[in-house]
Amino acid sequence: MAAAALHAGWNALLKIGLDRFLTASLIQIGAGLLALAALPLVAMPSAAAWPWIVLSALLHIGYNSFLARAYQHGDLGQAYPISRGSSPLIVALLSVLLLHDSLSAGQLAGLLILVAGIWLMALRGGHSGRLENALLFNALMTALFIAGYTLADAAGARANRDALSYSLWLFAVNGVVMACVIAFQRGPRVFRQLGAYWRSGLAGGLMSMAAYSIVIWAMTQAPVALVSALRESSVVFALLVGWLFLKESLPVMRLLACAVIVLGVVLMKLA
Repeated sequence: MAAAALHAGWNALLKIGLDRFLTASLIQIGAGLLALAALPLVAMPSAAAWPWIVLSALLHIGYNSFLARAYQHGDLGQAYPISRGSSPLIVALLSVLLLHDSLSAGQLAGLLILVAGIWLMALRGGHSGRLENALLFNALMTALFIAGYTLADAAGARANRDALSYSLWLFAVNGVVMACVIAFQRGPRVFRQLGAYWRSGLAGGLMSMAAYSIVIWAMTQAPVALVSALRESSVVFALLVGWLFLKESLPVMRLLACAVIVLGVVLMKLA
């Protein structure tokens, strides 16, 4: 739940940015700089973990790209739930097949109820009350990349047997990769533009790194599908951030969706 709150916080910073992709890149670079500073405190990842770190860094490029595009076509209360709420179903299916995780009937029921609440929030979340095709496509593509890097990082952290080492090296590599991507796309001068927002980049990077490091550790302790679903309860925090700071609406259906999400969390805990 702490990871969920932190994740909603840095996604709110992404929505505020004038250029969504640049803002997402800035946050990842900020996280990378913080991770680089902490690398002397942790061990080098094992050889078995490195392919997963590289794969995850590449998948994060697609994630940042489609997430930024999704926010161009919908508000935080709609784009965020669709992108975050669709991935747990993909993760649940693939984690059972690829990572040999298992879920009880009660855990699966809680997961499905939580996802249903997220989608209820998305369907009733936009100012227009309708889902634009561009928003839906980009948000679902974001969900695919989320599922991809989630499974990669679960496999990598388990292979490494040290979640903190894996997480810090992942963020360091990801920061370098994102810096190279925006330099290639926008030219070296783009870093002058980002310099004015370094405080937001470091703040968002810290929240992003803390949130996902918690998730990576949790995936070494529990089934990936449950961790993925619980992380997406961040939509509740995103709803509050959107309402309090971004002046987005808070209709009754969104509050009902929150209640459904909480019910799903409780069922997963009790199962």
